[in-house]
Amino acid sequence: MSQQNDAGSGKTIAIAGNIGTGKSSLVEFLTRTYGIEPFYEPNEENPYLPDFYQDMKRWAFHSQLYFLSNKFRMHQQLEKINGVVVLDRSIYEDAEIFATALHTMRKFTGRDWHTYWNFYQTILNAIRPPDLMIYLRCSMRTLRKRIRLRGRTMEQDIPLAYLKRLEDLYENWLLSYPYGEVLVLETDKLDYINDMVDCLDVMERVEALLPATLKRPGQIRRGPD
Repeated sequence: MSQQNDAGSGKTIAIAGNIGTGKSSLVEFLTRTYGIEPFYEPNEENPYLPDFYQDMKRWAFHSQLYFLSNKFRMHQQLEKINGVVVLDRSIYEDAEIFATALHTMRKFTGRDWHTYWNFYQTILNAIRPPDLMIYLRCSMRTLRKRIRLRGRTMEQDIPLAYLKRLEDLYENWLLSYPYGEVLVLETDKLDYINDMVDCLDVMERVEALLPATLKRPGQIRRGPD
């Protein structure tokens, strides 16, 4: 990995998972609990996304290239921060899960896929991987329920087969994830918003993988003896 002169000395937590697994909620929980800086997926800013959900084959390359370039800029920005940051979905997922799924579904032309994948490989040499990857896993039934309840119009018609394809790609990707620590959280019944036991469990598991990095409210750091 290349080292930039203006790189910060902070730590990055990335939240990974399928659509509807609770990534944004966990980002908010960690942000509120530790006072760290959040970086969210640029879904609302992607001008191609509504068109993509209506015609995947026509707009897949445009939409995924938008996500890839914007996520690259986001990774560069967070690497300059000295504190701890939490990222709602990493650039690795954009390419190795979502774009790969579309490629296997023949939504990319061969020419577009070659251009996209070469750009991604170039980006890998210019960014620093997260210090901790938290993967959220839950059942298809729960995913569909959450997607329905949050009511985003463009998500309501996502095919079950597409969600299942994403899940399979995630599980295979994690088996050979090469970049660092991975924490898997089963989120079907996990409530890190209202349940204190779940909150404490998540905090303890995250802190165990990033020792001496995260500070709870009211917690005082001791200097060297």
